[in-house]
Order: sequence, then structure tokens, then C-alpha cells
Amino acid sequence: MAADRPSARKRSYVRVWLAPALLKAGVKLFHCPSGLDSRAKPEATCVYRLKRSLAVMVVSLTVNGTVHSVTADLDTPLLYVLRNDLGLNATKFGCGLGQCGACTVLIDGAASRSCIMPIGALTQSEIITLEGLGTLEQPHPLQSAFMAEQAAQCGYCIAGMIMMGKAILDRNPRPSEADVRLGLIGNLCRCGAHNRIVRAILKAAQAMGRS
Repeated sequence: MAADRPSARKRSYVRVWLAPALLKAGVKLFHCPSGLDSRAKPEATCVYRLKRSLAVMVVSLTVNGTVHSVTADLDTPLLYVLRNDLGLNATKFGCGLGQCGACTVLIDGAASRSCIMPIGALTQSEIITLEGLGTLEQPHPLQSAFMAEQAAQCGYCIAGMIMMGKAILDRNPRPSEADVRLGLIGNLCRCGAHNRIVRAILKAAQAMGRS
């Protein structure tokens, strides 16, 4: 499945070991200045520099209130780290281009596409995924409302929908139906369950207003 991506460390190794073949095929990976070592094979020198450029680092990420240390490239998309390294699988891989909303999480309170967000930019940020909203024993009002309205059909988009709903209600605790529809414009549901999703967010707003 598309969501089952290799871990960040494995992807780095794959790229490094592909480098000699790419160089021999004439693919210019980056500029390798001459004079580094006249006795070394050009591809060996370039691979060494490629390894250095792809060196993994230990990155600290605050996810759902817990600080995690992850060994990965700084340009690794947050989505891959959440799923493959932290085991937080609610967030889904949809398009990989930030266009469908299945990977939506909250970063410093703002709805963000985790499939295009590099972890190197997030070391000072607070990240919240669906797993951080509620528990089975005490679900968040949004989660309860989505269950009550049976808003999920296949369910693939629902984590992103709920996180976007959270962002909408954080900005506007009493949204109109038009507000909710506008807020969800970038989140796609291929099953066509948008009306139930909108009703669920409005129901959650009412419940949160009474609490």
C-alpha cells in the first residue's frame, strides 16, 4: 500500500547505494570538485560526499505532548516519521502532494499537510495527531460526533477531516454550515460522505458549546 513507506533511515541507505550506478550512467547528482583525491575513483569520491549530504541526524519532535527522538534526514516528510517511526497510523498517505487532506495534522494549532512538511522545520513545534485528541474511554467531542453521525464510510479520509474540523472549531467555536464547508474545501472524501462530515462537525460545536 502507498502508506507503507520505507523508514527514513532505509530510504537514505537506498539512495546512497544507488549513487554509484547513477554516476556511471552519467547522472550528475551534484558538483564534485576536482583535486579532492586524484587517486580515488570519481564515483567513490562523489558517493562519499553524497553520504555526508544524506547523513541522518537525531531530531527531537514534540508529538501529542511527548518529545520523541527520531533518527532521520531533515527533509523527511513528517507523515513518514509519524507512521513508520512513531507508530501513529491514524494519519494517512493520500496524494503525497498536500492536495487531498488525508495527512492533515495540527502544527502549532494550524492544520498542516504532513506529507509535504519536512521534520527539520518542526523541532520547535507542537504537533497533534488524531491519537492526541481523545481516548477510547474519553473521546474528543469531534470523535463522538463523527461516530454518532456515522460520518465514516471507508474511513480513509476521516483522520484528516477530524483534524481539520478541530482547526475550524479552534478558530470559530460556533461556525455556520457555510463556514464548515468552506473550511473543508481542501479535504477530499472519495466516498461522498461530506454532508455527514459537516453535520458531525456542527454537532461537535454544539456539544463543546454546552460543556
